Amino acid sequence: MFDKLSFIESQYEELSARISDPDVIADQNLWQKLCREHSSITPVVEKYREYKTNVETMEESKLIMDDSAQDKDFREMAEEEFYAARDAISALEDELRILLLPKDPNDDKNVIVEIRGGAGGDEAALFANSLFRMYTMFADSRGWKNEVLSAHDTGIGGFKEICFEINGMGAYSRLKFESGVHRVQRVPETESQGRIHTSTVTVAVLPEVEEVDIDINTEDLKIDTYRAGGAGGQHVNKTESAIRITHIPSGIVVACQDERSQHKNKDAAMKMLRSKLYEVAERERSESIAADRKSQVGTGDRSERIRTYNFPQGRVTDHRIGLTLYKIDAIMNGDIDELVDALIATEQAEKLRSVEG
Repeated sequence: MFDKLSFIESQYEELSARISDPDVIADQNLWQKLCREHSSITPVVEKYREYKTNVETMEESKLIMDDSAQDKDFREMAEEEFYAARDAISALEDELRILLLPKDPNDDKNVIVEIRGGAGGDEAALFANSLFRMYTMFADSRGWKNEVLSAHDTGIGGFKEICFEINGMGAYSRLKFESGVHRVQRVPETESQGRIHTSTVTVAVLPEVEEVDIDINTEDLKIDTYRAGGAGGQHVNKTESAIRITHIPSGIVVACQDERSQHKNKDAAMKMLRSKLYEVAERERSESIAADRKSQVGTGDRSERIRTYNFPQGRVTDHRIGLTLYKIDAIMNGDIDELVDALIATEQAEKLRSVEG
């Protein structure tokens, strides 16, 4: 582990020198690439240097403790520093092991989130809107931007489906565990008998994919234009600005009608298509590698029930890790960090067991 850390530190120093080089700065593409590499290993290097500082403190304190010529109070102070550094070293070693775990290459990417109402009709559609609000409030709290790509509303405050983009550094790393079936248990406003209804909503979180990440043959695409439906005034009825793209080999269909420009709708639809095709390819790849599946929290499958939101009891339970939190109002207002942190910690622990086992 320490040979690897020493190598990463030397890489860090080399990158630090290169990104300060005027010739590199002049080439903005290269400079940005090197800055991303530098940024990605900075947490490891900082933690490693903290570790080395504590090792030095421990060694120096040990020399003082063993020197009988030193003042008694001075030796006692050194002893306190010795044990404090020793405890810090133990914790830092655990943190460094986690930092050295293989990183998901998609973690720093923006995400495309799809939310679809499942079982439960109008109540499921209303909860789809609640989850959309939860994720956008979470994004807002982190200073991330979000933009709706397509939406099919019910007209009563719900969504049969909504697809939106969240742009922010590390968005995928924080939201990737949200894929799956979310179950809600609550009394609908239209329920006169006060009975609790159970509904489901499906969430899919896809990393945003650049054109270089996945190659799409234009001959495999069937592109249709049509008039957008829903609210929007006269413009909606007169202009065929909505776009539907069918990827013939896979049968995947995407559509976008939120922008007034046909060109913008096509760009948004292609972005959705790339992410969906990438998801299919990644799923096939991970399913072929058994070891990868062992280090995942759940499968990320859209059909897997991952979480229950029980409004009468004020609780949210994540079934993958057995965590129940009694703070449903805060969670529905975007405060999902405690859930996310617990899921990340569990995945890291499973990866460590997989690597060390």
